[in-house]
Amino acid sequence: MGKYLTSHSALTEIGARLKAYRIDFPLSQEELALKSGIAKRSISRMENGEDIQFGNLIKVLIALDLDANLDMLVPDPHKRPSNYLKDKSIPPQRKRVSAKVSKQTKTDIKWGDENL
Repeated sequence: MGKYLTSHSALTEIGARLKAYRIDFPLSQEELALKSGIAKRSISRMENGEDIQFGNLIKVLIALDLDANLDMLVPDPHKRPSNYLKDKSIPPQRKRVSAKVSKQTKTDIKWGDENL
């Protein structure tokens, strides 16, 4: 299970993080409302962990220059690591281990008791 057990705990954490970014930016709630184009009440609700519209969250992320992080929210399914393989239509060929394994004879092994 993920870090957040409920949607309410996720909303509370995201709201607290956005509030910290807003304060560090530095912007007041009113300034962020003007910059993002949403109501100050919506910003207050979001920072308090209440439910808001998804579009308003995106507007706030853009206003705080955090919109690059949207790609981490839901990754592009076409950019999986397996997509970077050369040619998927050709199955990979299995390779044998090199036959150049050194073979030791009985005389090459020294146990330490040869002189007894």
